[in-house]
Amino acid sequence: MTRGTIIPIGGAEEKIRNRAILRRFVELCGDKESRIAIIPTASRLADTGPRYEEIFKELGAEKSDTIQIETRQDCTRPEFHKLLEEATGVFITGGNQLRLSTTLGGTTITDILRNRNLHHGLHVAGTSAGASIMSEHMIAYGSEGHTPRCDMVTLAPGFGLTHDFIVDQHFHERNRLGRLLTALAFNPRPLGLGLDEDTAAFISPDDVLHVVGTGALTVVDPSKMDFSSMDSASRHDPLSITGIQMHILADGCTFDIKTRTASAQLDRPSLRIACDDNE
Repeated sequence: MTRGTIIPIGGAEEKIRNRAILRRFVELCGDKESRIAIIPTASRLADTGPRYEEIFKELGAEKSDTIQIETRQDCTRPEFHKLLEEATGVFITGGNQLRLSTTLGGTTITDILRNRNLHHGLHVAGTSAGASIMSEHMIAYGSEGHTPRCDMVTLAPGFGLTHDFIVDQHFHERNRLGRLLTALAFNPRPLGLGLDEDTAAFISPDDVLHVVGTGALTVVDPSKMDFSSMDSASRHDPLSITGIQMHILADGCTFDIKTRTASAQLDRPSLRIACDDNE
C-alpha cells in the first residue's frame, strides 16, 4: 500500500512540442502500460476529453479514457467507477473549479480518487481548475493584485487529496500573489503553492515536491507567521502579514514539505525529456 503522486499544474501546459509535464506524467503512470482516466467536468468544451485522450496516446499510454461526468447522477455509473479502479493515473482538466466541486464533491467518484491515491498508488494530475480542486480548501475565485486584502478571495471545499497546501494557478500571468496570501491569512497551517503556466509540482509519496516546466513555482510558507490583521480588517482593507517566508523555484528545484526546506540542486529530468521531444 503506497500513496500515489499528486501533480498540480498551473494551466496552459505545452501540448504540442515540448510536452515535458504530460510526458513525465505518462511515464510515472507506467509509460506503455499506463491506463489514464480523464475527468473533463470543469470544461464546457466537448472536445476537451478526446483531445487529452489523443495526447496521452501519442505519448505512449496504453489506454486513455474520458469519464464524461456532467451531473451528480453520472457519478453513480458503475462503468465510471470501473475505469477509476483500473486506472494507473487520473488527469483532471481545467475550466471552472466550482463545476468540479458542485458536481463531484461528496460522491463515490471522489471517494475512489482519495482512497486509491492514498492507499493504492494512483497518480492524480490536474491542470488549472483541476490543480486547485486537489486540496482540502481551494480558491474558488478572487481578485488580482500583489497586496492581500480582506475580501480578496473566496474559499470552498476541494477534493481533499491533501491537507498540506492550497494551490493557485496561472499565478504570474494573472497576478495572483495577493489572493494566495489572503487565503493563507485565514489559516496559516497549509503551504501556498502558486504555479505559473506550463509549470507543475510533482509531489511524491515522501512529500518532496519536484518542479517541472518552463515557468516558476512560488512557495509561500506561513509556518512562522507571527501576525495577521485578518481578524480586525474591514472589507476592502489591505492586510498586514508578518513572518512569512517565500521561495521561487524553477525547473529542477525541489521542496521538502515535511521540513519546509527548498533546494536548488538541479537534477533536471524534464530538460532531458524536452531534448528527447525535439529530436
